[in-house]
Amino acid sequence: MEKSKVYFTKNIDSKKLIKLYESLGVKLNGKVAVKLHSGESGNQNYIKPEFVKDIIEHVNGTVVECNTAYEGARDTTEKHIKLMETHGWNKYFTVDILDSEGEEILENPAGNYIKKNIIGSKMKNYDSMLVLSHFKGHPMGGFGGALKNISIGLASSNGKRYIHTAGKENASFEDMFNIDPDLFIKSMADAAKTITDYYKDKILYINMVMNLSVDCDCCQVAEDPCMNDIGLLASLDPLALDQACIDLIYYSNDLGKDKLIERIESRHGLLILEAAEKQKIGNRKYELINID
Repeated sequence: MEKSKVYFTKNIDSKKLIKLYESLGVKLNGKVAVKLHSGESGNQNYIKPEFVKDIIEHVNGTVVECNTAYEGARDTTEKHIKLMETHGWNKYFTVDILDSEGEEILENPAGNYIKKNIIGSKMKNYDSMLVLSHFKGHPMGGFGGALKNISIGLASSNGKRYIHTAGKENASFEDMFNIDPDLFIKSMADAAKTITDYYKDKILYINMVMNLSVDCDCCQVAEDPCMNDIGLLASLDPLALDQACIDLIYYSNDLGKDKLIERIESRHGLLILEAAEKQKIGNRKYELINID
């Protein structure tokens, strides 16, 4: 298989997000959804709206999110919208909670662990998608990047529990912690496959490898970053993109990387890359192209 192209800049600047997007050579048309992480209440590491304002305006996008599967400031649409107002998303953008009006099913008969994905029903209102992912650690998944953002991130609240439990119907919050965590990680790859199949060539991915905490933006109390920022990357291939981010961390000279690598490996986070490759989501081999 030909190597996937991954574009990279070490210069972390909001204008570079537009340059990365244009480097991909594909224009998102129609009604464009911009999937990002709104940030849990109390979290200090999430990417702020001011940083992504230029690129979202450039694609004339609508910021989309889904409600969480755990109790907090984002587990209901009413609370989620209020938090997004507090975090400033509504100040700049139209915001849409995709599961605010129900759910839809995307089938994946070839899934190795789950055969369907339960998404927010309003996703069907969008013609294309820009996936803006804050690449960082995660308490359960080891790390979160593009693959996690389009799997757990686009699943409805119920759909998140379904993925976490590797396919248990009407799962409870407690059920999510009574399963082999490796199955959760592999199930994310099955869910991600339904999204890449749904949008095909109408979805683009940008990872922001900055604010590198071992914790996710979903953590109300998150650890501060443990290593220096690395840069911004973009690709048409979410697997190659996440693989490139992992490699940049592993081969970094930053001594703080040990803490993040420990988080990734102790949670078996690299399993999502293997599972995504088996699902033929993309390619783990890539060409890194510097745009500076």
